[in-house]
Amino acid sequence: MSSLSRFLGGSPGSVLAKLIFLSLLVGAFMAFLDITPLGLIEGLFNWISSVLDLSLDTVKEVGLWIVYGAVIVVPLWLLSRVFGQR
Repeated sequence: MSSLSRFLGGSPGSVLAKLIFLSLLVGAFMAFLDITPLGLIEGLFNWISSVLDLSLDTVKEVGLWIVYGAVIVVPLWLLSRVFGQR
């Protein structure tokens, strides 16, 4: 078996025939669902963007909770340290 056949997983002709057949099936399925390769890529980028936006909004909200809590906690802690040392 040649190194090319070993790399491809069979003879080049049979691999090419299998790839053409699978491409035809996948292309027909995508056409039936009205999906384009560009639409898939755009959808992937939109999904990643929405996940990042959600994550960044969540981090921002948690950060605000920390600031809100610190407005109360830090002065109380500071007062307890000042009046606790006798």
